[in-house]
Amino acid sequence: MWQTARPQSGGVPTNEPNPEKRYSPAVCLGSKVEKVTGSPDPKHISTSYVERQNLTMRMSMRRFTRLTNAFSKKLENHAAAVALYFMYYNFGRVHQTLRVTPAMQA
Repeated sequence: MWQTARPQSGGVPTNEPNPEKRYSPAVCLGSKVEKVTGSPDPKHISTSYVERQNLTMRMSMRRFTRLTNAFSKKLENHAAAVALYFMYYNFGRVHQTLRVTPAMQA
């Protein structure tokens, strides 16, 4: 779970000694361990697909490239922006290697 420090009076977080670090990444407050079950084929296990998709998303959506520009103040707005991007990526954008949209290829 990630959480950022909320500014108190004066616009500077009171729990941070150095106000110049206001736009640094958030501090990890904890994590959950969950068991995922299944029987995937070891020949098809690869992180390269996920890493490529993460890179494409970061390069295409400005809200993932910087901490201060185009960020979402609400989680609902962020989820809507990501959903809109994936809708465009799969149904509206003609991919160079496919020469059609992924939805048309499928």
